[in-house]
Amino acid sequence: MPVPDPTKPSHNEVLKDAIPTLAGNLAATMADPEADRFSSDDTQFLKFHGAYQQDDRDLRKTGKKFMMMIRGRIPGGVMTSQQYITFDDLSTEYGNNTLRLTTRQSIQFHGVLLHGLGPLIKKINESLLSTLAACGDVNRNITASPTPAYTKARELVYQDSVRVADALNPQTKAYHSIWIDGQQLNLEDEENKNFVDPLYGKTYLPRKFKISFVTPPSNDMDVFTNDLGYIAITDGDELLGYNVTIGGGMGRSHNQQATFPRLADVVGFIPADKAVAIAKAALTIHRDHGDRSNRKHARLKYVVAEKGLEWIRAELDRRAEITIEDARPYEFTSTGDLYGWHRAVDGTLFLTSYVEMGRIKDSEGHAQKTAFRQVAEQFPHVEFRLSANQNVIIANVPESDRGGITDLLASHGVKVDNQASILHSASMACPSLPTCGLGLAESERMLPPLIDRIEKLGGELGLGGEEIIIRSTGCPNGCARPYMAEMAFVGKAPGRYQFWLGGNASGTRLNRVFKEVIKEAEIEAELTPLLTRYKAERTESERFGDFAARVFWPEQDAAAAAEAANN
Repeated sequence: MPVPDPTKPSHNEVLKDAIPTLAGNLAATMADPEADRFSSDDTQFLKFHGAYQQDDRDLRKTGKKFMMMIRGRIPGGVMTSQQYITFDDLSTEYGNNTLRLTTRQSIQFHGVLLHGLGPLIKKINESLLSTLAACGDVNRNITASPTPAYTKARELVYQDSVRVADALNPQTKAYHSIWIDGQQLNLEDEENKNFVDPLYGKTYLPRKFKISFVTPPSNDMDVFTNDLGYIAITDGDELLGYNVTIGGGMGRSHNQQATFPRLADVVGFIPADKAVAIAKAALTIHRDHGDRSNRKHARLKYVVAEKGLEWIRAELDRRAEITIEDARPYEFTSTGDLYGWHRAVDGTLFLTSYVEMGRIKDSEGHAQKTAFRQVAEQFPHVEFRLSANQNVIIANVPESDRGGITDLLASHGVKVDNQASILHSASMACPSLPTCGLGLAESERMLPPLIDRIEKLGGELGLGGEEIIIRSTGCPNGCARPYMAEMAFVGKAPGRYQFWLGGNASGTRLNRVFKEVIKEAEIEAELTPLLTRYKAERTESERFGDFAARVFWPEQDAAAAAEAANN
């Protein structure tokens, strides 16, 4: 692959500079009744509006069938019942009759044809949600721990996540013009040609930017995988402030050592009222110092890795006009969701329902899509919250409604207790084939039957009931956060995967490549001696990821433990 010229901006940068409103010719194309696709350049602008142009790769032999993937911007993953009903309606009317939960607490629609795109996005906006900046070289959907508050401090954390999301919205009027008014902006108008976003500037960011809020001891957002993270420091009901993390990211490319997954560094502590200032400071560091010639090297994590934490901290202090304090103590114990019924501090209940691979759909004996829809219709006061582990939380449930919701779900084959096996409950996959243009191998369609096979093998080896966090992606870009898993499969080619081991349950350690290529059909043969050794050599209560790190990479594991202790 040719090395990009560091003095020459990438094609995406040229596009943004030429049309800084991000309008492209999107509205004009949608107004053409004969059009079935956007131009190559317009697909880059389309991302800023929350959509990707794709094609059904299962049908490529018979010719490309173009379709759109649309992603909602849902700060903190919180939706009213009516908003959930709107999304459900749209998936049926314009999509493939499924709702795909993302690892960033959002919902994706798949299979939408070009002329369904406009009405779908308009109706999302009418529900008071949006798709603006759900994709593109901007701040993406901000994630925040969705579990209903055990303390009032948790609710304050969510409110801060919404404040930061609002502060970082791009200001182009193209979004409203295209999707609400259905009008193409005049690209030759001087005001449009010279538009400069007050925060992002004329050419926005070099690449995407991700932010997450999390409340210890749960690290259910995988906060260290984000460009910017806020670790809430609380004292009972009081939110004292946040430890700030910077420079995380999962994306990498096979056979390109200059690209790598990276855990964010803990910079220090800030008061809660400085959350927006720090967000703007970190974002503008990326804006001003990110690589605009090589998009594979354009994430903030490379700026942090190359300039060092001392420089980053000083730059944050200067831009936010504060002095970041030393980080305060905290501890993470898990990254998983609390399945089943639980009680919040205000006395209401919440139910976390497992969604296999994040795909809400109806199947024989398990009509989960219909079940959730009917809960929203019959219990309109409840709230739907989406987890970063691709599950649904039904919150704000009075005790009097618990039985009714349980019975309604059960009538459609959706259990509220023991919803899935321990391995399935801890697994996650990206969609990959057939919709994602980057997919090299199967992921969402591959992982559930593979988990069944691993469970069978574990049972035969006497490891039944042991939780192992298993994740898969169809390519190395890391959308399902595979590099944090205890065991991960990263697609390299059809039926072939890179095999990673050694992440931990608290989401504080990267895993490592154990085998460069493993055939999907030979996974049991690879796992049998590995799991046999785990059973024989593990220490008391030692998890599989900790065992792998200790046994296969003892020096790196010791160094990582020392670094974590220093943080």
